[in-house]
Amino acid sequence: MQIGCHVSISGSIDKAIDNAVERECSAFQIFTRNPRGWAAKELVDYDIKNFKEKLKASKIERFATCAHMPYLPNLSSPKDEGFEKSVNSLIEELERCGKLGIPYLVTHLGSHLGTGEEVGMKRLVKGLTKAGQVKNDVMILLENTAGQKNSVGADFAQLGEIFRQLKPANKFGICFDTCHAFVSGYDLRTENDVKETFKEFEKHVGMENLKILHLNDAKGELGCNLDRHYHIGLGSIGAEGMAAVIKLITKKKIPIVLETPIDDTRDDFENVRIVKELA
Repeated sequence: MQIGCHVSISGSIDKAIDNAVERECSAFQIFTRNPRGWAAKELVDYDIKNFKEKLKASKIERFATCAHMPYLPNLSSPKDEGFEKSVNSLIEELERCGKLGIPYLVTHLGSHLGTGEEVGMKRLVKGLTKAGQVKNDVMILLENTAGQKNSVGADFAQLGEIFRQLKPANKFGICFDTCHAFVSGYDLRTENDVKETFKEFEKHVGMENLKILHLNDAKGELGCNLDRHYHIGLGSIGAEGMAAVIKLITKKKIPIVLETPIDDTRDDFENVRIVKELA
């Protein structure tokens, strides 16, 4: 069972391992740099060495770790300048993950900015295919979206259609986000709902392509398209649905990463503990 959360790299990137161990994680996710800007501070050999050594000492398996793309890139953008900048950012992140030995890089699929889903998907496939030429063993994971206006990849059939166009196939996988799936219309509130939703996912995308699960409860209701994560068991999905997802995904040996809020209700420590209880 591999369960953890998104952890901070504040101070230096190796601090992520300290934060994961402190939270009793057996999986984790990081941003390799400031996620709110375009510029990235260069990774120095000393930090890379510390990160790898601490990871090895932590007993957290390498394939239970992932990084997440920063917020600004838009791989579905119809605007040439923004699109090129976004693709270059993805390539840069792949190279950074390669240096750190992180096997997975999760990316959002972006917005077509009103030009239509077909245009957005075409741009997305073009950008991902270019990034897929990076010669290292880091896999790009496409994350299902919450179905916000102008987004692509919320519908499993569409996500599968995008995924099947990507080459080389071994460079790409999927990250499934429970909050995003729920608010885009896939019910996860009961054990039966979870079975039906993942049956639909299997049909269009394939469970063998799922490499990381983002376990988040939802602030919004079923099908509302509101991308607001909430504490495990306290949102609209609830404890029964969360427990069913955890059990199904653990059986498949897929690492689980939480991206839950930190507030007066709960922190990471408590959410990780609750997930273990539900399991």
